[in-house]
Amino acid sequence: MTRRFAATIAAPLLAAAVAAPLAASPAAAAAPLAPPPAAAVESMLMEIRSIPTLKRTITVKEPLVRIGDLLENAGPLAGVPVFRAPDIGTTGTVSTSQIMEALRPYRMFRVDLGDIAEVEVTRAGRVFSSAEIQNRILQAYSGQYGLGEAASLSLTIERDVRAFAVEASSSGELVVARSSYDPRTTRFDITFEVPGSQAARRVPLRFTGTLVEMVETVVAARSLQRGDVIKATDVIVERRPRAEVPTDAAAPGERVAGLAVRQQLRSGQPIRRHDLMKPDLVKRDDTVTLIFEAPGLFLTTRGKALEAGAEGDTVTAVNLQSKRTVQGVVSGPGQIRLVSATPRVVAAAALPPSAPARSAPKSGE
Repeated sequence: MTRRFAATIAAPLLAAAVAAPLAASPAAAAAPLAPPPAAAVESMLMEIRSIPTLKRTITVKEPLVRIGDLLENAGPLAGVPVFRAPDIGTTGTVSTSQIMEALRPYRMFRVDLGDIAEVEVTRAGRVFSSAEIQNRILQAYSGQYGLGEAASLSLTIERDVRAFAVEASSSGELVVARSSYDPRTTRFDITFEVPGSQAARRVPLRFTGTLVEMVETVVAARSLQRGDVIKATDVIVERRPRAEVPTDAAAPGERVAGLAVRQQLRSGQPIRRHDLMKPDLVKRDDTVTLIFEAPGLFLTTRGKALEAGAEGDTVTAVNLQSKRTVQGVVSGPGQIRLVSATPRVVAAAALPPSAPARSAPKSGE
């Protein structure tokens, strides 16, 4: 590696001496600092034991870049400021020739420059990312103004949210200075501050926009007609603004598949509990099986339903053999289990006419 040494290196404190990224910072336009008296410089130079070496990259915490930041073995001159640092959390560059000009008044005759053409200067800082700012807004409104948890809130900010940096020494967090929210318009207005940070005071930390609480709800994946039995593929779960979801809307996890709809539903329409009913297992005029069951007795015969009914509904039917009208409970598809306060009479009604019923026992038997 080729190494070169500068004999008479450097000049007054910065100002326009910095390269574009560094000079572009508003903080880069500072007046030159007066160098120490010549006698003081001579004294400090005498104490330098090793050849100063230029660094390729440096990180500073303070607003000023000092000789000791740029050079190894700067000795007593290490604390002398020569450049303005870039803005907090940003990086700039300064060329070797600019550094040599800045060091000229300090009569550093031998400096090892190596093959370095420019030095990268980073101003240390603690950065608040745009994601952190948005999360802080959500946390500030979580559980407030009648809103739900942060995870259920949908945030829209009216301007770009840009990251900003504060001093590396600052330990303050984003604190809400003031906030407001209008539930009717869903608009919010919030202002933050970072206690103890001067840099944060120069950053616009007021944000406005809309904040909407979202809930998961079951919606129809296709149009459904009255009486249609819902299949698992007929419904999906979507996040919708709470204001658009009926209070009796079916929640994810509730039983929906296997039930029928009471009225027509459009695709994308939230499904309410009131929209659901048990599907008819027996339809009017259907041929059904009439069942009578008692201890030690199980009888079936054919019948005709006089009305429709879902499982558990009580319906009437006609025994096609006896032509009698009977009542029963729908127990399955096409099945009606007969009910009667007098089982013997119902049993007889369920039997074919050719099957004689047993007569009641006589008194004393």
